[in-house]
Amino acid sequence: MVRMSAEERRESVIRAAITEFARSGYYGTSTETIAKRVGVSQPYLFRLFPGKKAIFLAAAERCLRDTRELFEKAAEGLRGEEALHAMAEAYTRLISEEPERVQMQLQTYITVAAAQAAGDHEFGEMVRKGWMEIWDTVHLPLGADIGETTTFLAYGMLVNTLAAMGFPPEHRVWDGLYVSARVRRQAEDG
Repeated sequence: MVRMSAEERRESVIRAAITEFARSGYYGTSTETIAKRVGVSQPYLFRLFPGKKAIFLAAAERCLRDTRELFEKAAEGLRGEEALHAMAEAYTRLISEEPERVQMQLQTYITVAAAQAAGDHEFGEMVRKGWMEIWDTVHLPLGADIGETTTFLAYGMLVNTLAAMGFPPEHRVWDGLYVSARVRRQAEDG
């Protein structure tokens, strides 16, 4: 059996944490559950991360970074509407193939709000920084237009909410999101 390095174990903890926090949130997930999913002891888990908060921050940061990198790759060499649709399609594919990603995002926002209300601003600072990196990543391909960037990200948050509520892709609630997507679907059906 090949032994994993500490960095490989750390990566496996982050992946497991995304799954567990997505499912049960920050307050409903124990470090014991994460350790079991990874196959390590809690003491070993705490050698990799100083505590539950650090694990959550690493998982949230990974989700934000992965989303930013997804948009960067999708929009590479594209501008305007082409970039918009490429980023939207890449994101839609991500959340349909890995639904825990959208669940983790939503859990992150809930945790930030709860932590802020309790006077803990560390969660919020990290998440706002990651969010602004996503904002900047989509802003330029969309023509550096504040309105387009805001609309794209607002639609993304609506997509997150609808996906989290379990609306199937063929439901009429999706029809108003992107006209070109609706036209493309009608052409495929017709």
